[in-house]
This record gives sequence, structure tokens and C-alpha cells, in this order.
Amino acid sequence: MAAFQFDLKPTGAQALGLQWMQLIPACLLIGMLGALMTIGVGLYAPCMILVSLMGMNPIAAFPIMMGSCAFLMPFASTRFILSGKYQLRASLGLTLGGVPAVLIAALLVKSLPLYALKWLVVVVVLVTGIQMLRSAFASEPKFSDPQ
Repeated sequence: MAAFQFDLKPTGAQALGLQWMQLIPACLLIGMLGALMTIGVGLYAPCMILVSLMGMNPIAAFPIMMGSCAFLMPFASTRFILSGKYQLRASLGLTLGGVPAVLIAALLVKSLPLYALKWLVVVVVLVTGIQMLRSAFASEPKFSDPQ
């Protein structure tokens, strides 16, 4: 994404769809990125990078990410719901807050200049990556097991 921003890679990606030979690996990669969501890694920034690398218009990342999450969440949440290892009040609060948040994000993302949005994605991915590496190399975990 940074290479696109610095004009090191040619832009001009305007496609809103993929051919079968690109669609199958893209779906597999989105599936892997979706699996990372279950451990707390967000999907929008990696999805936008994947969409750009596949030669698509980065604007297509938002509906792809939303569709992926819509299919992912029922399957990912089933285990937690059946085991009772979730907090109902927190889940309800996130659900109720998520509805207007998605509407606001959809309007904001649509009105935000694509150039600025790409830089925002680069910064988010870099900061998240650095935090994950620092956490991985920490001598002791930052959390404690409640059991």
C-alpha cells in the first residue's frame, strides 16, 4: 500500500470484480484474514491491501469486508455462545453501538478522500504490526489467566 502511495507501483486499479483465477486465491486469503479476526486482528486494513494488490479499486474493500464479517461472525461466535464464555451485557452494548457505528463509518469512508484513507491504512497496519511484534517478544505476558 505504501508502494502505491509513493508511486513505486503503478496504480490504475479500477476493477470491481475478479476473474476465477484471481477470485479463488482472494477468497482463500480473505478466509485466512477472517480467521485472524477471532483473535482480535481487524479485517478492513488487510482487506484493503489485498484488494489493492489484486488490482481492484480500494473502494471495493468496504463491502467485501462487511460481507466477509457477516459470514464469519455466526460461525466464529457459536463456540463462545454454546460454552457461555462471553459477557452478555458487553455483547449487547457492542451490538447496539455497532449499528450506528457502521452507518457513520460507511458515510465517513465514502466521503474521505481515497489518498488519505490509504495513508490511514498504512499507519494502522504499521502500528498494529509493531504492537504485535513487541507483544510477541515480551518476556512475560501482558495478561493473566483468570483461572
